[in-house]
Amino acid sequence: MIRVRFHQAALAALVLATALPAQAHKLWLLPSHTTVSEPQWITVDASISNEIFGFERAYPVDGLQVTGPDGKPATVDNATKMHTRSVFDVQLEQEGSYRISVAQPGYFVSYKVDGERQRSRGKDADKLLAELPKDATDVKLLEVLNRLETYATLGAPNKTGLKPTGKGLELELLTHPNDLYAGETAQWKLLLDGKAAAGIKVELVPGGTRYRDSQENWSVTSDDKGIVNIQWPAAGRYFLEAGTGDKNVSNPKAAERYLQYLGTVEVLPM
Repeated sequence: MIRVRFHQAALAALVLATALPAQAHKLWLLPSHTTVSEPQWITVDASISNEIFGFERAYPVDGLQVTGPDGKPATVDNATKMHTRSVFDVQLEQEGSYRISVAQPGYFVSYKVDGERQRSRGKDADKLLAELPKDATDVKLLEVLNRLETYATLGAPNKTGLKPTGKGLELELLTHPNDLYAGETAQWKLLLDGKAAAGIKVELVPGGTRYRDSQENWSVTSDDKGIVNIQWPAAGRYFLEAGTGDKNVSNPKAAERYLQYLGTVEVLPM
């Protein structure tokens, strides 16, 4: 079991301030379908936006991985980065459930020049550090892993392709993500590098924020076993986000790491 201990809020603020123009922006995947009864292609969008599921800026899908119902890679086609979104197609041809993931590891570096704080980001830590101004001071390198996920099922759901990877912040889907119904409660388990993660807050936001005066978001916190129980107030699509930080870096040049899990699920009417 892993507990969140220190300056999580400070880490989150640093990452969001560095990565995005506004802290309110979210990263998300949106599938055209989450359940189908016959083999077909579905389309998935990836974007960064303030409005949940409203296209604003394309999110790159370089780290795209789609796992089929047998645990093997599924067929993906037409991956394209556009102005306001990235898009790709997934072929649902084998009965069961598919995990659609974009895992983006990277680094953020902050530093001062003439007393003014500067920031840059990239996938190569050595390159980032080598490109710093010669007079840079107070250099801080942060390791980051964002994991975006969504799910789709052809016919009867299964869990073979939904198993956690054991890397970063993930969900163990005790309740199948394609078995969510309004008024019912789903139970999931938060994992950090494959171990139960206690004390992590999960924020949930229903889609359609464009048509509301408020976000109508709420949050739940994982218990000592990493479990969160989420009661769905209504049918629709939901965005969920969780984040944490620690010092378990893979690159010794990084002082700390920050991990995010960002998911999209669809809740059906009873």
